[in-house]
Amino acid sequence: MRALHCTVGLLVLVLAAAPAGQAPPSTAPQAPPGPTEFRLFLKGTPIGTVEVSVERGPTGIVISGTSRIGPPLSLVVRAVEIRYDLDWKPIEYTLDAAVRGQVLRVRTAFAGGTAASEVTEVDKTAKKTDAVAADTVVLPNAFYGAYEALAARLASATPGTELRGYVAPQVEVPIKVTSVTDERIQAPGRSVATRHYQAAFGFSTGPVAVDLWSDLSGRLVRFSVPSQSLDVVRADIATVAARRETAARSGDEQVSLPASGFVIGATVSKPAAGAKPGAATLPAVILVGESGSPDRDEMVANIPIFAELAGALADAGFLVVRYDKRGSGQSGGRLEAATLGDFAEDANAVVKYVEKRKDVDRKRIAMTGYGDGAWTAMLAASRENRIAALALIAGAGTTGSELILDQQRHALEQMPIPDAEKQAKVELQQKIHQAVVAGSGWEGIPGELRKQAETPWFQSFLLFDPAKVMRRVKQPVLILHGALDRQVSMAEHEKLVALARARKDNAGQAVQAQTFAGLNHLLVRATTGEVEEYAALTDRNVSKELLDRLAAWLKATFAPPAKK
Repeated sequence: MRALHCTVGLLVLVLAAAPAGQAPPSTAPQAPPGPTEFRLFLKGTPIGTVEVSVERGPTGIVISGTSRIGPPLSLVVRAVEIRYDLDWKPIEYTLDAAVRGQVLRVRTAFAGGTAASEVTEVDKTAKKTDAVAADTVVLPNAFYGAYEALAARLASATPGTELRGYVAPQVEVPIKVTSVTDERIQAPGRSVATRHYQAAFGFSTGPVAVDLWSDLSGRLVRFSVPSQSLDVVRADIATVAARRETAARSGDEQVSLPASGFVIGATVSKPAAGAKPGAATLPAVILVGESGSPDRDEMVANIPIFAELAGALADAGFLVVRYDKRGSGQSGGRLEAATLGDFAEDANAVVKYVEKRKDVDRKRIAMTGYGDGAWTAMLAASRENRIAALALIAGAGTTGSELILDQQRHALEQMPIPDAEKQAKVELQQKIHQAVVAGSGWEGIPGELRKQAETPWFQSFLLFDPAKVMRRVKQPVLILHGALDRQVSMAEHEKLVALARARKDNAGQAVQAQTFAGLNHLLVRATTGEVEEYAALTDRNVSKELLDRLAAWLKATFAPPAKK
């Protein structure tokens, strides 16, 4: 469950819809020939385009291009050129641009470990000289096409590789690669093989995490700065129907299934041998992810949580379905009006699809919810008796409003700010909750926070009460939790278990629960369990102990009754 406290972090929803149908993907060429166009997104909203060319000649490499970016950046690059020698050592950088209509010109010459710059802003010219590495990568803030050079330089990088980057003409910073993984990005009619690099830029104010994807020829595909909600995406895959395929399994099916007025894009994983004609049908498991993580693989900190769950359960003999949330990936629909109840209806649309498959035993369909997806799964199970078993992982047992305040207090404990300021943030959060629920009382609340919070989904989340929903859940329930989970505390887990065992119709006999020492919210081994630790985790695999426990419970729950 993502941290949702509005005054500590931004609550960002990408308001976009995917087309109703998709063509089957095919392997496509790598970077298109000639100039390449990129789309720039800020908080999921398109704000501009960048055009870049990379030309290699007998004496060096030239990166050039133009860009036009609207508010809040308001930047027009009329011409830019960055010249490198054949060893990617910079020679010269020139820029002709306008920032909010004002002239900006830069010329930087590189030689002998220095960067000598002449900067003209409006009608004033200033000069400066910086010491830089001979092979520094020129990365001006004014032109994102410059990251083509970083993509090329990372082609042979491994975790731990360190480079230098010059944010021309301001400062040079170290760049450390933290992880490298191979991924595919699927878009309508095409599939692009990429290499995904995670790195940290070492600014004096603290490290800034970035993600960069390049194709197999070393050309830039996508660049993202998560902390700024900034994405630069190659135009041919800059579509809401594009998705990252992070952990493909041999024999996976990519399917589209009907929902309420749109289609849901999903992946079906089965045991390696598959379900052959005439063979026994398979029990099925539907994975329901968090509201804040629309991707079907539930990718967090470069850990594809659901891809690993699906693989393990398929190996254990189950047919497993994981799907993109509405309005994201390859699913249609719109996010801006969706509530937890709507997400539950989407989950039950998947149940209906699974029930009709000839390779599924319709009497053995389970649902597994993760994070606040546990709440979605509870709602779905309370409405749909075709769900025969319910597993809840890292779920909470209090109302949404109480959970967010608890998360915020924990986050504030980590901040070196006065207690009075912490209390003021909590009070502001409480005021936001009251305004969201009542639909009034926004006076004194910053407009940006109101824009983030005043959504149907957030209102449904604040009002959600697992105590009321759990009473209507008739299925056997398994509840699993990591003891180091700092996003959903152990106290929340214990409350959820108590609610499940308090159901009057089963006196608790159909409820099992287990906690796992050393596991964080991502279900992997950790030291502190804090969100800040995610990027530095050395073990990036979902716990085998947890996976085995889930598979064993499902097998036992779906086993035929013993003969008397």
